[in-house]
Amino acid sequence: MISNDIFIRQSLETHLFFSRIMKEHSLFLQLRFTPGDPEYVSKANKLRMDFDKFLLDVVNISNGNISNELIEAQEIVTPYTIEAEEKSIFYTGVIIPINITRKELRLNGGNYISCDERLEKMVCALNERAIDLINCIIEFKIDILNNVTSCYMFTLNYPLLIDHILREAKLYLSIIHKLQNREHIFLDKEIYEQELFWNRIMAEHSMFIRGLLDPTENNLINAANDFANEFQGLNKAVLEAMDKSIPVDEVTDSILEATRNISAFNAQATEGLLCCEIMSVILPLLGDHVLRESNHFLRLLKMFKESE
Repeated sequence: MISNDIFIRQSLETHLFFSRIMKEHSLFLQLRFTPGDPEYVSKANKLRMDFDKFLLDVVNISNGNISNELIEAQEIVTPYTIEAEEKSIFYTGVIIPINITRKELRLNGGNYISCDERLEKMVCALNERAIDLINCIIEFKIDILNNVTSCYMFTLNYPLLIDHILREAKLYLSIIHKLQNREHIFLDKEIYEQELFWNRIMAEHSMFIRGLLDPTENNLINAANDFANEFQGLNKAVLEAMDKSIPVDEVTDSILEATRNISAFNAQATEGLLCCEIMSVILPLLGDHVLRESNHFLRLLKMFKESE
């Protein structure tokens, strides 16, 4: 059983990262349906707004109850998030509540968590709400993926992207179930599983970016392709480490370096999108989205290194 303070902190930190990811998944789905599927546009829009409300409720009780490491990692918001949201509103007409982002930027970490019974009950209720919301978005993504792969629906999202965001939602759900059951989440004890999961995510991000860049962006296309190949190769190294062929710390060092590099690449790409210096069909918020995920993976890898 985990202590109340760990339960509160880990729950809030998980929601701050993942619920923003989920609301943006809903937006990316919403924007890439065709006029032939208005009910799916409406469903995605409702899910997006439901996650907006949920994230706001999480933010409102997070100040001082999360770690400084989370804030410093720039995985819940980055210096680009507000501008990326503003540009995305301008391009799409979809209203994104930037006030939530502004509140997140004002959050402070703390070493002390007020473990009163009221706060614990509030977090427990948030977790139950999250489980319902995540189940809804998982069902929605499965429905879309089944329709697309059966040729009953056309969407401008790659089938792999839909599968990709489905896996992320399932991971979020599994973490909240564990927390709600007061189970210890030993991320440092799940190094192999976490590295396999996030290496694949990083590789697929690179593939998506490669495919969404204008064909004239040769240098960026080549760089994205190199990252995709590198992270696929690193996953093979993780499997070898699991077979004890090579030391796990050696693999983690290589993954850490690659993740630092792709995080820098994602930051530069986001800047380029915001400054209209990159030709693509990439929404600026998608650039910021993948940057936050690479920053999240970076924090996990640093935790792994500290546990060695």
